[in-house]
Amino acid sequence: MKRLCMAVMAMCLLLSCAEKKEEATLSGLLKSDFVSEVEGKPTALYVLKNKNGAEACITNYGGRLVSVMVPDKNGKMTDVVLGYDNVDQYVKSDGNYGALIGRYGNRINQAKFTLDETEYTLPANDGMHCLHGGPLGYHTRMWDAKQLNDQALELTYLSKDGEAGFPGNLDIKVTYTLTDDNAVDIKYEATTDKKTVVNLTNHSYFNLSGVPGSDVLDQVIMINADNYTPVDETLIPTGISTVAETPLDLRTPVAIGKHINEPFDQLQKGRGYDHNWVLNSNGDKNVLAAKAYSPTSGIALEVYTNEPGIQFYTGNFMDGKDTGKHGVLYPHRGAFCLETQHYPDTPNHPDFPTVVLNPGEKYFSECIYKFTAE
Repeated sequence: MKRLCMAVMAMCLLLSCAEKKEEATLSGLLKSDFVSEVEGKPTALYVLKNKNGAEACITNYGGRLVSVMVPDKNGKMTDVVLGYDNVDQYVKSDGNYGALIGRYGNRINQAKFTLDETEYTLPANDGMHCLHGGPLGYHTRMWDAKQLNDQALELTYLSKDGEAGFPGNLDIKVTYTLTDDNAVDIKYEATTDKKTVVNLTNHSYFNLSGVPGSDVLDQVIMINADNYTPVDETLIPTGISTVAETPLDLRTPVAIGKHINEPFDQLQKGRGYDHNWVLNSNGDKNVLAAKAYSPTSGIALEVYTNEPGIQFYTGNFMDGKDTGKHGVLYPHRGAFCLETQHYPDTPNHPDFPTVVLNPGEKYFSECIYKFTAE
């Protein structure tokens, strides 16, 4: 009888364990949905948490920031980035939600550039141009991941000489840190064994409202920049111009939707905001580069960087057909991006701040996305 009771208890314990559900992240993600294999390497979801209860989730497929949970003005934890529920959706998508971008973020004219009298040809994936390192840029690569502690994740990747047409073996390390002041601090480091060009960034799509499926037109934007790089019809920079007396003057906070549909040629070319601003911060990461704010949630996003430029993009090419996390349909202009960077097409503009990296030098870039509630 005693043995029978013990057997029954053991069976009940096994059933209990079998029925125990996987605990979801604060943003409702399941780690098991990110367990797969790409290029023969295992994918995973890594969770960062700070002392305030904020959370950031990252996958090593594309080094993507999958979710960021921060408190709104009422203390409600709110996801402020767009993305998918599982790694399979990321692999199948040709988008770049939350991704690490390289070897060269933004566009390179005619998908080619010349370095020391050698012309390098890149894959054209944006009409005749190369965008974000080409169709197989770093947003599609498998990164080696090492969680340093509860608040930091280190990602590494070796971009081989000739990958996507770029010269040099580029050894890259990216560190995501969720700080105790509710900032996602992204540090990029790289070295090369051959002269090359580098421009790394993160392509997170932000919506600060906390309202699933909403657009961002009522959210407020400020960019600390007196100048920007105007573009031609294919979004290649033509030089540097003042923002004064144009809808691209965002030095004073303004609702994203206030001027976005005005018949200004630069807005028409980008179908809205999709431009690089020349920051006034002069490489000082302690100076505010940009700030966005949602009057609905009270969540504000401050951006700090050592980079000379920032790309402000307002989801103009979002077609309203993409289903994201928790089955939410992402609408046209359902997010904005603030991508810290060197200027687009710099390899073909010797007057722009250089993006050349030589052997023996160390590339370093930092982007801080700091969240507050007002």
